[in-house]
Amino acid sequence: MSSKINFSSPPIPCKFHTKKPNPLKRNTVIFSSFSSSEKQQKIISTIIETPSNDNKAYTINFKTKSACKLGISRYPDFEYDAEGGIGNGFGAKAKNQDDNDIILVSFDLETLYIPSLTSSTTKFLGLSLPPFLRIDIVPEAFHGSINQESGKVDLEFKAKFLFSAGSIYKAPPLIVKTVLTSEESKGRMKSGRGMRLDEEGKCRLVGVATVDPIDDFIMNSFLGLPTECLAELNAVISIK
Repeated sequence: MSSKINFSSPPIPCKFHTKKPNPLKRNTVIFSSFSSSEKQQKIISTIIETPSNDNKAYTINFKTKSACKLGISRYPDFEYDAEGGIGNGFGAKAKNQDDNDIILVSFDLETLYIPSLTSSTTKFLGLSLPPFLRIDIVPEAFHGSINQESGKVDLEFKAKFLFSAGSIYKAPPLIVKTVLTSEESKGRMKSGRGMRLDEEGKCRLVGVATVDPIDDFIMNSFLGLPTECLAELNAVISIK
């Protein structure tokens, strides 16, 4: 999806960084974002000085839940159980930001795991996917902002979607870029409305993206590429 969403097999081993920060060390945290046109990239650099109270570093934990939805092209949406997805990241309040409640966040891709779309996690028209079909998701970027006061979430997400049919067929990666938001995401074909963070950290994130053609006649024809796709994820985000 290019407007800008790993799916059920055992979770990918996660790395948790437990090293204590050096009180004298300055850590540079870089957050990048892309515009809706994808022709410009804005780099926001925040210097975190620990243990400075006015520049606190936050630990962000992300979990995906069940009752999610994925849709592409003209086909009905897939019912998707993303229970067990996890991710860990860090955050800091943006300097020179008008809204002091906004935290810039960036997730460690080595700890980010989202269940694959398989017969055990995904249904189409009420029926489980055939056992030989599988869609793996390989995240390449996951970062953005969270407003602690309002609960608004905007997370830029880029990933490769890998379609396969057993050992017979493996399609080239579909590149998906979208903003998973707690607000409304709307394209020409697809649309969805999210839900802001509540007191327990629960939220619903939605994102519509455009999926460009790839070097594969079968996938281009079957999906009608270029086309739009929609992701709706129930998630829990905790900030510490």
